[in-house]
Amino acid sequence: MSEPILQVQGVTKEYGERVRTRALSGVDLTIERGEFVALIGPSGSGKSTLLNIIGLLDRPTAGQVLLAGTDTRGMDDRGLTSLRAHTLGFVFQFHHLLPAFTALENVMLPAWGDTGFPSRKMRERAGELLRAVGLSARLDYRTTDLSGGEQQRVAIARALARRPLLVLADEPTGNLDTAAAAAVFDLMRTFNRDAGTTFLLVTHDPRIAERCDRIVEIVDGRIRSDGRAAPRTERPEGRPP
Repeated sequence: MSEPILQVQGVTKEYGERVRTRALSGVDLTIERGEFVALIGPSGSGKSTLLNIIGLLDRPTAGQVLLAGTDTRGMDDRGLTSLRAHTLGFVFQFHHLLPAFTALENVMLPAWGDTGFPSRKMRERAGELLRAVGLSARLDYRTTDLSGGEQQRVAIARALARRPLLVLADEPTGNLDTAAAAAVFDLMRTFNRDAGTTFLLVTHDPRIAERCDRIVEIVDGRIRSDGRAAPRTERPEGRPP
């Protein structure tokens, strides 16, 4: 078997100095390559804290995170930034697109930041991804001229620009209507199934969670349950680049 893409081992997170508040308590979580996992739980349960630690945006108080086999405990900020950039993709509820840039330029930004200038290869990759998410006619549109669902499609394309091993999606359908949410979910599923990209999806929507392969529930900073969702047979059309 291949090495898991993510191993969270005994992770605890506390905040505060004089008064300590515990957000996570000894969390263990392993995600294999190619899985599509939902992370659910009530508000304040620790979902966002766990996602930030997995995304190397925050450090645990105790425990360890292994990402693609790399133990992150002893890494400095520069090392974490490099590992995050080359291993992870992020999709947020608020997509954080740059309004002064076009859809194409927004998707190019992750790679653009490495070199300081755009290249033809970046432009071609961004164009491929935008066509794959159904935005071939919107490449040169500024993001302020796109609908909410279209903006989230751009955000998904941007998250995939550097071919990450794991995409962390934090409520990616939370601000969308039912039809747009279903379309965005199907896009992520397409990349999961056809490109083998691993996804960890935080959601409050039980309909979205039930369509994932696996559902992990966190309550009061602890994993309450971790099980397989009911199998599904549908397969979205199209193959991502």
